[in-house]
Amino acid sequence: MFAGPNIVNKNFKEEEYEMARKILAVLALGLFLVPLAHADTAEIERIKRSIIKIYTTAAAPDYFNPWALLNAKQLNGSGAVIADNRILTNAHVVANGSYIQVQRHGDAKKYRARVDVISHEADLAVLSVDDESFFEGTRALRIGDLPELQQEVTVYGYPIGGKSLSITRGVLSRVEHQYYAHADSYLMAGQIDAAINPGNSGGPVISGGRIVGVVMQANTSQRAENLGYFVPPIVIRHVLEDAGDGSHDGFPELGAVTQNMESPSMRAIAGLEDDQEGALVVRVFEDSKAAGVLKLGDVILEVDGMEVAEDRTVEWRPNQRTNYHFAIDRHHVGDKIKVKVARDGEEQTLEVELGKPPLSRTLVLAEQYDELPQYYIYGGVVFVPLNMNLIKRWGSSWHSKAPVDFLHARSQWADADRKELVVALKVLPAAINLGYHDWKNWIVEQVNGKPVRDFLSFARMLEDNSEAFVRMEDDAGYMMVLEHEEASRQQPLILETYHIPARHSPGLFDSSAAAGKGRTPHTSAL
Repeated sequence: MFAGPNIVNKNFKEEEYEMARKILAVLALGLFLVPLAHADTAEIERIKRSIIKIYTTAAAPDYFNPWALLNAKQLNGSGAVIADNRILTNAHVVANGSYIQVQRHGDAKKYRARVDVISHEADLAVLSVDDESFFEGTRALRIGDLPELQQEVTVYGYPIGGKSLSITRGVLSRVEHQYYAHADSYLMAGQIDAAINPGNSGGPVISGGRIVGVVMQANTSQRAENLGYFVPPIVIRHVLEDAGDGSHDGFPELGAVTQNMESPSMRAIAGLEDDQEGALVVRVFEDSKAAGVLKLGDVILEVDGMEVAEDRTVEWRPNQRTNYHFAIDRHHVGDKIKVKVARDGEEQTLEVELGKPPLSRTLVLAEQYDELPQYYIYGGVVFVPLNMNLIKRWGSSWHSKAPVDFLHARSQWADADRKELVVALKVLPAAINLGYHDWKNWIVEQVNGKPVRDFLSFARMLEDNSEAFVRMEDDAGYMMVLEHEEASRQQPLILETYHIPARHSPGLFDSSAAAGKGRTPHTSAL
């Protein structure tokens, strides 16, 4: 009907002319899209070469038998090559890892890797490979900016069900603070509707050829389908910047506990004006940088220039809100920020230095990884500090199966006089502990009438005891009494009988442990 793209029969009817014009437009568009599609495919191929499969052999400590390890498990995860020949992945992919290997897309060979940086609270880790040839043919992927809501993103990884690389697409549906399952931390997270399965962990979320997230967990609720969460760029950059000086300080704390002020009555007694909103300070930790600056009853109106609403949220992007901790999380330990408060009906602008939070603010220590558990054996009784590692040994249903006293302690604040709880985990039956053979999971409050402050001071109280008997009590008055000299005499036989290598954990009485500077790693990722 026509001889070429620019020749049209003049006898065509008007509608035929219009149809011919549309056909020409489609042909022209097709000619334009062919090179674009080819370019898109080439970009995907370049990205695929930089997506890494990670193999981890992990042997976690057995907190029911703290001198031993659980059976080793083989875990798989994903990662991506970033600047300086490093691999970005999840912390939970390599946690407690004793042997780590990495493999490039399309290659059969595996290379030994080691952990250079790990942030359990952000669920991020950075790996390195000593053999530089591993990175030949790969391209470092840059960290990009978080896309807008409803924008499409692509997830790369190696989920279960096959050995090859999987690519799925979804849209960014939500961005706000979420609890990270790995360490129960509370940080910004992105939500997408792309399929995420075990093995995807650590894989990059890509938009515009750049990393805009690291896949970390899926919503396993029966009411949710294809809901996954990723670590966003602001958290990734914070971890990489924090580790730049060779030490990882983590995310800072303000040092105060706050409450919503959605109740009109609460706002009224706080003396707020009708146009004022904020968060009520209900506790200031004595050992925090905020002590002496913030006061009980203060209403936090602004944090670092961001207005705090009555539900404790801030507008971090137009029409997008998240918890006000966002204003703190973007800073580092030691930074100073401005905090505007309403105090006694007057507005004040204060300067608060952001501090490094302790392992836990409650009587239950936060879950730890890559470390040996602490324990102390006296008279055949195994004592341990109460922590989330122990509580989670009751399995996925620990919320209902762990001892009630343990769970209740999670909501009790620690202070200078009582920093952590000591548990008589179990009794290794022997003549010295006759009458207590069935005692287990018992919280010790006092030793010879003196209150227990923390695990180390408890162990020293027994170690340095000069009385004939050691009397331990709980808060209900129940007692366990052991003869001190006989306990010492029977100790070697008890350890030999139950094949226990030592009467206490390595380094328990070292000065470093006493200062709370850290604990002994039990594995190496070399």
